[in-house]
Amino acid sequence: MEKQKHMLTTEEWVDHLWEEEKTFLQEIGRIPSESGNEKRLQLFLADYLENELGMETAWFTPDIKKLSRHPGFSPVEWGYEGSPNVIGTVRGKAPSKGKSLIFQGHVDVVSPDPVSMWSCDPWGALQKDNKMYARGILDMKAGVTAMIFAYKALQAAGCEPASDFMIQCVVDEERTGNGALAALEEGYTADAALIPEPFGQNASTAQLGSIWFRITLETAEEVNVAEKGMLFMQTLEAYENEINQRRRPASFSDHEKPVEVCIGTFNSGDFPSNVPKKAVLECRCGVFPGHDPADMKEEVKERILTAARKDSWLQQHPPDITFFGFHAEGMEIENDQTHFFHTLDDVHEKVTNTPAGRQALPVTTDARFFNLYYDIPAVCYGPDGGNIHGVDEWVDLDTMKEVTKVYAAFLADWCGVVK
Repeated sequence: MEKQKHMLTTEEWVDHLWEEEKTFLQEIGRIPSESGNEKRLQLFLADYLENELGMETAWFTPDIKKLSRHPGFSPVEWGYEGSPNVIGTVRGKAPSKGKSLIFQGHVDVVSPDPVSMWSCDPWGALQKDNKMYARGILDMKAGVTAMIFAYKALQAAGCEPASDFMIQCVVDEERTGNGALAALEEGYTADAALIPEPFGQNASTAQLGSIWFRITLETAEEVNVAEKGMLFMQTLEAYENEINQRRRPASFSDHEKPVEVCIGTFNSGDFPSNVPKKAVLECRCGVFPGHDPADMKEEVKERILTAARKDSWLQQHPPDITFFGFHAEGMEIENDQTHFFHTLDDVHEKVTNTPAGRQALPVTTDARFFNLYYDIPAVCYGPDGGNIHGVDEWVDLDTMKEVTKVYAAFLADWCGVVK
């Protein structure tokens, strides 16, 4: 039996380790890791990378002062004391046989609220048929699991990457992406990177940028600021429609409405019989590739203030507008015919027996840092599922297995292997 195991291919090892991989996903799915609270999961992953996979493991917290000088930095109103990055590294013993590679995944997830709407425990990682349910199980703990077990399968087949290889588990992707930026700024770079964002098994070639902003109304007068806040909701809805009617990059020509202006929170008042004295709206706006987020901020600010000037009370009491969190550029990868894409296409087709596809993402991911600032080709390619950021989030386990096999094959082809 042991002799037969040693004769298994890397792809066959993924099958052999499949039950263990699902158990691992359940374990990390049961560890809450909302943005700002990633430390417990990161300790678990650091221990696994070091003691189970034998990787050289480092961890550190993003340095806000250092990052604030970088054009890709997003301003924050929080610290990173509970949010360390974890990096596992393997030093290649024959680097001339291949190129260096990063598998990178974020470990932070959004809140599961309202928990009462879930049909299962959002931290239970319930498996039912070929699906698993939990907050963050798709975005992106399944992808993190796939990249870890891709390397484990390569090891089990008796191989190691010939060139340098890293597994990066980064923080705060859901609010800024500063975790991924911090890893790159600390020198953890390579010739290419794969990020298992869960948008199906099509490589991404473009993505939107993003800005976050806050509108605050406050008064001691008997004026209902919640009603005034409704005016800005209408303004932002009209602004969203206008943006999507503008000329757009060709990569988003097939998207009906790629840019979303999302009013994520609207808080006002403290008692049903009281006239609200304060109203706060927190919003997100997408940014097309090639557009400066700073310019978009100025445009958003002007639209809000223009709307305020049409109201007699708001003329005298203009809103306070604050930008925080995401300050992210959009991105396109022009050189679609690179060796990087050829390698990914080849292994995808061999594993799945389906043609390789492409997609433009109407969202923001950490891939932007690699491509925009470090000249490192990086794409998102991950499993499928449903209800990202929603109720009863789930991952399709069959696609997670396929992604694990694709990652293992890509790792072997790109880095080369030594026995």
